[in-house]
Amino acid sequence: MAVFRSGLLVLTTPLASLAPRLASILTSAARLVNHTLYVHLQPGMSLEGPAQPQSSPVQATFEVLDLITHFYAGANVHTHLDVRILLTNIRTKSAFPPPVPSSVQNLAHPPEVVLTDFQTLDGSQYNPVKQQLERYATSCYSCCPQLASVLLYPDYGPGELSVEPLAVPLPCTIRPSSPVPISPKKPVRGYHRGAVGGTFDRLHNAHKVLLSVACILAQEQLVVGVADKDLLKSKLLPELLQPYAERVEHLSEFLVDIKPSLTFDIIPLLDPYGPAGSDPSLEFLVVSEETYRGGMAVNRFRLENDLEELVLYQIQQLKDLSHKENEEDKVSSSNFRQRMLGNLLRPPYERPELPLCLYVIGLTGISGSGKSSIAQRLKGLGAFVIDSDQLGHRAYAPGGPAYQPVVEAFGTDILHKDGIINRKILGSRVFGNKKQLKMLTDIMWPVIAKLAREEMDQAVAEGKHVCVIDAAMLLEAGWQNMVHEVWTVVIPVTEAVRRIVERDGLSEAAAQSRLQSQMSGQQLVDQSHVVLSTLWEPHVTQRQVEKAWDLLQKRIPKTPSGP
Repeated sequence: MAVFRSGLLVLTTPLASLAPRLASILTSAARLVNHTLYVHLQPGMSLEGPAQPQSSPVQATFEVLDLITHFYAGANVHTHLDVRILLTNIRTKSAFPPPVPSSVQNLAHPPEVVLTDFQTLDGSQYNPVKQQLERYATSCYSCCPQLASVLLYPDYGPGELSVEPLAVPLPCTIRPSSPVPISPKKPVRGYHRGAVGGTFDRLHNAHKVLLSVACILAQEQLVVGVADKDLLKSKLLPELLQPYAERVEHLSEFLVDIKPSLTFDIIPLLDPYGPAGSDPSLEFLVVSEETYRGGMAVNRFRLENDLEELVLYQIQQLKDLSHKENEEDKVSSSNFRQRMLGNLLRPPYERPELPLCLYVIGLTGISGSGKSSIAQRLKGLGAFVIDSDQLGHRAYAPGGPAYQPVVEAFGTDILHKDGIINRKILGSRVFGNKKQLKMLTDIMWPVIAKLAREEMDQAVAEGKHVCVIDAAMLLEAGWQNMVHEVWTVVIPVTEAVRRIVERDGLSEAAAQSRLQSQMSGQQLVDQSHVVLSTLWEPHVTQRQVEKAWDLLQKRIPKTPSGP
């Protein structure tokens, strides 16, 4: 069976009968499409008549919103699919004239195949029906020239499409503002302009529900606030957030695909109110359960500034049925970022100059990140660990390779009476003095790098295949040129300060000063291949390290076995 990168799924089953069939339809579509799946709702349309079917408006009701939510929730199982439910023909009850559609709507990923749940009378891939389907698809959307078509019905064998009885009714997309339940058949009201906001990191299906509701409600303009700068500081694993420009690019492509008739104003959200707090032309605000209180605060702020309150539409969360113990039970970007821990984020460096049978990891992280505990966990899994701090002590010791150059550069007053370098005095001399610090690092870093290479030879002699260089200053020293991968351990700065104070007995100010003298977690992650975190319980960290180790074993070049 051919597999296509992009597809268009035309759903013709009446809405009342569609929900129980969605899981089966999605599963079948996911076998045929491996990237982008567009979905077009045209309930009740027949493909067997002589006349070419035409796209007709679908009344936007609360039942339609719930169906959209149910579809996106079902798509969570098919993680390879980027599902986009097209809203061009879904119309709200409003006094506004409907948008005049262009003859053909362009899509970011023109479909290579058109699929449908329409069932032919004899249950076959009936050629005239497929021709009607292809003509209908190309009359509505830009498709690839060699468009294939598939009727999903035969894929389910004899009988009808698989129907899965719903154990519970479909969850309501919009949480009612009163105890009175909303009738599914109730039409959705339309507005001229509205707003929605979020971080929109790694655009996922819960985001798509939020955005789809906002797009259905808005008839002319949708203002989309995208959190940036200070609003990102409290996020979990902020170092792994996509850059603002990348988030906006993905968001814009999705929005223009699902409803091109709208004007989208995508702006950075730099404070909790954003444009929703000050724009008098806005009429509604779409919020999640999590941000509902923020929506209430926006309305209080508007009232204080003599502006009308916005109509709040609170969207219920999508449950994440595969969440782990330390993850949220809802579909969220923070869960996606946690699942990136231990994964390879960019291709490893090629290092032909390193020993052929040794794969070298450079392990780094801000002070207090738990880097050394990660090194010990890797040692427990079989890695040879090189501690750069210990190499530094060896280099400083009398007779060590850095002893004489350091004494000549900084004078004999840095020595104890027994001739050993007093590292506290030396540290106070270079701290806060960039010129003196550079003088010291210019001596020490090349010496430690040479000692590390000698340790690598020792690792080879011991028959080790993975070597870890544990070094806080790995990137500052330029030692990434002698490793295949950089692994960084991240934690929030507030947690790092707490750990440093507890471990080293420093004041909070001194701990913060130490962190400010180092590269930030973000700067380290930007140059890293793998990211880990010690933010959770030890067994969670261990599981993370084991995952990273197992993935590493799969990509390490296999050395030929001996005779």
